[in-house]
Amino acid sequence: MQLPQSSRRQWLAQFGAAAGAAAVAPWWNLATAAAADDGVPFLNRFPRMLHEGFVDCVRQIMTARNDRIFALSSRADAEAYISEVREKIARSFGDWPERTPLNPQVTGVVQRDAYRIEKVIFESRPQFFVTANLYLPKKVAGKIPGVVGSCGHSANGKAHTAYQSFAQGLARQGYACLIFDPIGQGERLQYVDENLKPRVGTGTSEHMMAGNQQAIVGEFFGSWRAWDGMRALDYLLSREEIDPKHVGITGNSGGGTMTTWLCGVESRWTMGAPSCFVTSFLRNLENELPADTEQCPPHVLAQGLDHGDFIACMAPKPVVILTQERDYFDVRGGRQTFEQLQHIYKLLGKPENIQFFTGPGPHGYAQDAREAMYACFNRATGLNDPATKEPALTLEEDATLQCTKLGQVVELKGRTIYSYTAEKAEKLAARRAKSLSPQPISRWFGTRAIKSTCDYRILRPRSGKGHPLPSVSTFVLQPVAQGDGEKREVDVPTIVYRWYDAPNFSRPPQGESQRPAILYISHDSSDAEIRDDKLVAELFAATTDAALYACDVRGIGDTRPNTCGENAHTSSYGSDYFYSAYALMLGESLVAQRVQDVCRAIDFVRDHGGHREIHLVAKGFGTIPAALAALVRSEVTQVTLKNGLTSYVDLAKTDVYKWPVSTLPTGVLEHFDLPEVYAALEAKGLKQIDPIGPADKVPTRA
Repeated sequence: MQLPQSSRRQWLAQFGAAAGAAAVAPWWNLATAAAADDGVPFLNRFPRMLHEGFVDCVRQIMTARNDRIFALSSRADAEAYISEVREKIARSFGDWPERTPLNPQVTGVVQRDAYRIEKVIFESRPQFFVTANLYLPKKVAGKIPGVVGSCGHSANGKAHTAYQSFAQGLARQGYACLIFDPIGQGERLQYVDENLKPRVGTGTSEHMMAGNQQAIVGEFFGSWRAWDGMRALDYLLSREEIDPKHVGITGNSGGGTMTTWLCGVESRWTMGAPSCFVTSFLRNLENELPADTEQCPPHVLAQGLDHGDFIACMAPKPVVILTQERDYFDVRGGRQTFEQLQHIYKLLGKPENIQFFTGPGPHGYAQDAREAMYACFNRATGLNDPATKEPALTLEEDATLQCTKLGQVVELKGRTIYSYTAEKAEKLAARRAKSLSPQPISRWFGTRAIKSTCDYRILRPRSGKGHPLPSVSTFVLQPVAQGDGEKREVDVPTIVYRWYDAPNFSRPPQGESQRPAILYISHDSSDAEIRDDKLVAELFAATTDAALYACDVRGIGDTRPNTCGENAHTSSYGSDYFYSAYALMLGESLVAQRVQDVCRAIDFVRDHGGHREIHLVAKGFGTIPAALAALVRSEVTQVTLKNGLTSYVDLAKTDVYKWPVSTLPTGVLEHFDLPEVYAALEAKGLKQIDPIGPADKVPTRA
């Protein structure tokens, strides 16, 4: 990002005007080293660097947004703001698919005292089946209000106790409620074995597997989830019992997410009640709270949007924001969102139509929250007294509510979500040019000229690490302000190492232009891999006159975040995913940012080490930013990649894969695939050692 003057002063204060001058700021606390495979700790001195870089960037965006909302001073201002927000949300969620026939079928009916439950299956896309329960009151006089229920991340989807409860509670009060299984939950598991048992888990596990994979073909899993909700509304409105003047949306947790998103993308709702989700992107980031892939819309932060903007699209229609005091979704963010919306609703002349409820409990759609939802909807429809308490409920067994015979849509021989990803990957491959030049790569990852005179710190050298040479110096390359001042990007220092025969306390030796350099880009930690992996030792032994450098790109090794749980770096909700998701929302890519780190390391080796020929070597996850940087940097004259990924098309066609989201550039297959990169690198003597497929784990030992 273009650093403001205050941020530049902060960097100078942290790093000093000259190398090694100032003490490290508090948030750069030096940490104890993380464990390596052989039990020898690897360096992990800057575990808060990436987190605070993201926090600083998002805080700037949200401060400007919030100030703008409270600067609105008239109805016209509010209406213009809402119109602009709708356009931005539409850009973030992308184009919607064709509204194909729903082909609904009712596979059974459950009769109860005051209502019945119809078991419904419809197709939100051709052969993409959605299982749902339609709760209908038995005593119907004319048209009745309808509500779509969006489930949270429950393994049993629509049959979860809390979600049955609100659907039945609405039906007992005279509403129709259509509650449907989300993708990967209830009867809609996408990854099942021959016994219809989950292969990758349920709920968020399936969402992450499908959603992260979709990114490489330019799809957003949240749009797929929202489209299911929009088609559920299509089905609800197709029923003759439903009054289209009174249709609402409600849901909890992940269903609260979809309720929020649907308020922003679907104009037909007349009332809404998101539960246990609405806070702010900044609060979630500050609190180290990852959210799954459907909860992280692309470019949403780059466009200055927050949770409340989706609800603002409903204004001045009735909405109640439901929160719980002990929820992990920070209730403070929910209250702040409500205050912002209150201002907008006042300008539109309907302050009473935006409400806020906080219960005393933990995360969940508790009875008190459900009753607050009933009250909001009753006021909107005039159907009942807003003070109505939840009627007595009779909860059903999961099997009673199943729409399919065996309990999973796979028996219907329809399509899986990953089959759509594979199909799109093949279509994109057919359209792409077969040869690749550096220009498309450069445009894709947004390479910018980095000032080679950037300042850097020199950390005290280390020895006794079992490396090929006995002493290693660490250089912390300071970020350089760049860009046009409008686009905000997360820019953090780059860590580069240089090995010596004896301790070196100063800058790299000067005048080594005739000496080649090896620059190693690590998979997990340069410190551990220089010690453990035979590749580096063999390369160094074969080129005894070469200077040995290495780089840990952001979030790796020395800068591996200690956020999102203990040893959770590459877990589904770990720090690797967390910052990849925020980069996506900022219109960036962690892959592209890591390419920039490699480019900055190349500049350092060239300008401060004086080397004119660089042999770029990388392993595993490091091979992707290394290969892309090598393609566009003339200083790189030789490339060696160990355990590199074979192909993104291969990954798109693999249902269960093992490469983390930080290695999956958003929309990459619209531009290029890795075999095209490798073919272009043959001119630089590319050598590939043991390339691996998407379902293979990168070996971590020599």
